[in-house]
Formats: sequence, structure tokens, C-alpha cells
Amino acid sequence: MHSPINTVSAPIAVLGAGAWGTALAIHLSRVGYRVNLWTHSVQAAKEMRVARQNHRYLKDFPFPDSLRVTECLSETVQQAQAVLVVVPSHVFREVLKALSTVLPPSHQIPIAWATKGFEPDSLCLLHQVAEQVFGVDAGLTVLSGPTFATEVAKGLPTAMVSASRKLVQAEFWAQVFHHENFRMYTQNDVVGVEVGGAYKNIMAIATGVSDGLGLGANARAALISRGMVEMMRLSHALGGQNETMMGLAGLGDLVLTCTDDLSRNRRFGFQLAQEGAQVEAVIDKIGQVVEGVKAVRAVHQLAEQLALDLPIMQQVYHLVEGSIRPQQAARALLARDGKAEAQS
Repeated sequence: MHSPINTVSAPIAVLGAGAWGTALAIHLSRVGYRVNLWTHSVQAAKEMRVARQNHRYLKDFPFPDSLRVTECLSETVQQAQAVLVVVPSHVFREVLKALSTVLPPSHQIPIAWATKGFEPDSLCLLHQVAEQVFGVDAGLTVLSGPTFATEVAKGLPTAMVSASRKLVQAEFWAQVFHHENFRMYTQNDVVGVEVGGAYKNIMAIATGVSDGLGLGANARAALISRGMVEMMRLSHALGGQNETMMGLAGLGDLVLTCTDDLSRNRRFGFQLAQEGAQVEAVIDKIGQVVEGVKAVRAVHQLAEQLALDLPIMQQVYHLVEGSIRPQQAARALLARDGKAEAQS
């Protein structure tokens, strides 16, 4: 078991300076740790060092004195006592490979990630990618749950899940993040936690479309409920536990992302329905990665391989591929034959 880490000794390295990575770095600094926040962009690093905040992704949240920004990966992780990866899913493997070349040969420091999604090309869950890079015996943990970056940065009450095949690793990160307004629950269902974190973004697009079309609260509630069924169906097929879907990483994240406009996946669906714009144009307008677009393409392939019936996901997939319009997606779902709920 890793010893409790020292808030005044070696830093924690946070890789990825988007809104979420920045918010988690601010939280860890607030708890009392020294934090090295890494961005691949030399220009972004320079701007953040001068402004002492992240104007692009999380403006109006000044950096604590204990937070240092760097564009040099080896410098970021040098002497670090733990590494947290918070980069988009499509560059996750690339960053882990780079990390593996600058860590000590033993790779014995704890590594966690707060990235959600599937690897687009391989369709791997991210823990599978991490195990391929570092080995199955490495100290690997996924952090997930119903969270918005701005609320974490504000220090508002937050609860998350820390999941690892080795519970001692999950407990380590729960201890790291613990604060008077921040609670981290532990468990070992890595698959379920990661499926929940990826699938809820797909459902947020669906509810955004529904609300953008003005279909009402009844339709939104139905989409969330049936989306939960689909999420459980995929998780079970991949080896996850249904109980996980009823917790923070499943139901909690699903409800949050589908019902609040802080969710960029929900905003993407809403704008797609209201403005009738092309997918890429809406993504450009949002100005950040819309993980649900990448996730639905991966899940569509997995559903075909596993012969899973995931009707809401299918309509979102056709929507982001441009083969149907939002109104057609809504009509397709409403036209489905009625059947017993337990069988549908």
C-alpha cells in the first residue's frame, strides 16, 4: 500500500490543462498539495503563467500559489509522488506512452485518470489502454462521477468515484482528493465506472436534441430512463456490474449531464436541434471537445460486434453522422413498437 502522501513534499502532476484538468489542479492545490499542471501547448503555458489562470477554458479562477504550469512533460512528472491524467480520450494513449518514457523505470508511483470515453480506433476502455502501456500490475485508477469543472473550481460540494482493480489504489486517490466539500467513494468495478462515464455523454446529446426541439420534460425523463437501460446493457455485456450504474458514476453522472446546460454534450444536442447547423460547425461554436460525438461512434461499433439493441444511441449516431435530422431521430424513437418495459 502506498503511504499517505505528503502535501508539502513532492508535487502531484496533473496532465491536461482543459477545464476539467485545471479545475482538479485547483482543487488539489486548495487541499494543500503542490501541483504541476502540464499542457502540450507552449503558448498556453506561457499565457497561464502570466495570467495565473486559464483564460481559455476556466476563466475567473485564479491559480493558488502552489500551482505551477509547465509545457515540459519530464519536468512536470520529475519527483512527482502521483500522476493524474486529464486529457481527451483520443490522445489518451499518446500521452500515456509519452509519460512512460519520462517516469522512473519502476513506474511505481500511482497513476489515475479523470478522462471519460473509449479510445476511438481500438474501441478499448481507457483502463485497457493504460494496462497495455503500463501493465496490468501497475497502480492504475479511474476517477469519475457527476461533476462540472466550474463547480469544482468554486469549491462547491462534490462527490466522485475512485475505481481500481486494486482497492488500495482507489483508497489512495480518495484520500488525496478528500476535502470538506469533496467526497470520493471507492470501488473495484472499473468497467462499469468507465462505461457510465462514456455513455452518459451520448444520452446528454439525445436530451439536448429533445429539449432543443421543445419536446418537453416528459420526453427528457423518458430518454434519461431508457438511456439508463442502454447504459446497463452495454456495461453488462462488457463485464460491468449493474449496481455501479445505480451509483455516482452511472445514474448520478447521467442525470447531471442530461439536465444542466453546463454540459457541453447537452448544449451540442440542443444547438444541433435549434439551429439546424452541421455537426462540426456546432462543435466549433462550443469550442471544446464534445466527447459524446466520439463515444457514440465507438459504441455504435461495439453494439454491432456484441449484437446489442441500443436504440437511443443508434439515433444519436445517425444524427452525428449527418444521415438524419433531429426531427427524424425523434420520430424514429417515438415510432418504436410498444413492449413490456423489462423486455425493451
